Amino acid sequence: MRNQGIGSWPARRARKTPHRTALVHDGRRHSYAELHERSTRLARALRTAGVRRGDRVAYLGPNHPAFLETLFATGLLGALFVPLNTRLARPEIAFQLDDCGARVLVHAPGCAPLVPPGAVPVAVETGEAYESWLAGADPDPVDEPVGLDDTCLIMYTSGTTGRPKGALLTHGNLTWNAYNVLVDTDLLADDSALVSAPLFHAGGLSMLTLPVLLKGGTCHLVESFDPAATLELIARERITYMFGVPTMYDLMARQSGWDDADLRSLRILNCGGAPVPRPLIDTYLRRGLSFQQGYGMTEAGPGVLFLDAAHTVAKAGSAGVPHFFTDVRLVAPDGREAGVGETGEVLVSGPNVGPGYWGLPEATAQSFHGDWFRSGDAARADADGYLTIADRIKDMYISGGENVYPAEVEEALLALPGVAECAVHGVPDAKWGEVGRAVVVPAPGTAPDPDALLAALAGRLAKYKLPRTLVLADELPRTASGKVLKHRLRARHGS
Repeated sequence: MRNQGIGSWPARRARKTPHRTALVHDGRRHSYAELHERSTRLARALRTAGVRRGDRVAYLGPNHPAFLETLFATGLLGALFVPLNTRLARPEIAFQLDDCGARVLVHAPGCAPLVPPGAVPVAVETGEAYESWLAGADPDPVDEPVGLDDTCLIMYTSGTTGRPKGALLTHGNLTWNAYNVLVDTDLLADDSALVSAPLFHAGGLSMLTLPVLLKGGTCHLVESFDPAATLELIARERITYMFGVPTMYDLMARQSGWDDADLRSLRILNCGGAPVPRPLIDTYLRRGLSFQQGYGMTEAGPGVLFLDAAHTVAKAGSAGVPHFFTDVRLVAPDGREAGVGETGEVLVSGPNVGPGYWGLPEATAQSFHGDWFRSGDAARADADGYLTIADRIKDMYISGGENVYPAEVEEALLALPGVAECAVHGVPDAKWGEVGRAVVVPAPGTAPDPDALLAALAGRLAKYKLPRTLVLADELPRTASGKVLKHRLRARHGS
């Protein structure tokens, strides 16, 4: 087999465990042999539609077997897969399709209104048209030479700081990221994973689905997250592994059936997107469940740091240590290595780190320096080497000449009663240049007093770090992966 990339995985799994269940969706089970055959037929259909090595094939839709079939089929041809976020507006979808120059778009029926007419040469809707496409294609193997250094996909970043950039990831980047997950989470071949996090994000795809399929486990694809349905599915299907952001886990714990839910099968709870608040950690510990936490970015495939369940409490608030095959440096503003407890920018290196951005040589040159990727995140390390993310460097503000990293203030706020979510940002101040403003989402059933919350922070942080104002809000603007959109927060609450 000349294909060493992601596209060859279904064939390699089918020759080892053809009858094992690879995917479960909407009550139907798909074996590895079926996944292999359907991916091969789709690759033949794409080739008939004119897709060749290096061409781009986009997918727009919720979690569905067709998403993975399109990924693997594209990889069989040496083409590039482009997953699109279903939560984007039509102009944003149009921009990404045009930016990557997609030749084919596979999309769910409900996503048709998001696709402008003529946006791509070929558009195929999942369902009857898609099934007819596969049925009419040749099932003979596709033997295109694909190496680990070949580009596999273009994944557009969340756009927290502006227009999204298309991060390039090679077959090797995704493979080595999967190796990191297998080493650090101890996945088993009989694990049954719940995939309710969206596949169009790096977390749901690369930290959960691809490692499970590489190991030969089963992925239960859920098109949208529902906390009550999740608790039922865990019990019914004996789910052992799931990945989500803190908000998802918090919603599960707030369900009326939480105390009596059968969670005995759960073995691995992986969380990303933001640190798990200590109260949420304690809620799950009372049910005998511990979190594994991670920190990463699309450009790194995405795994960078990992905090195992054994250190969830002792190192609460930390993002962990680097994944097994990943290296991290902290660089101070003056270019030297940051010391213990000193804040520096996170630089990442390893075989999981991508080569750059699609069609953006200047942006690539700014962020990728030799073997190292500049994350734009600030962090500090303790004496044991565990890193705590301070904040985005661009989100740091300077108050009276002192650097303030909002994440540190947010951590202190989250420890106060009545605070469900919070975010802090700098606002102009005539005396100090900038001061902090906290935006707090109250916990259900509470009505915290803003002045009392500010007073409760006194003595917990240095005075220059204390927010001068605090406002209550119904929600925080977030990306689909759970990250707070600070530019929208400032637009709403920055005056």
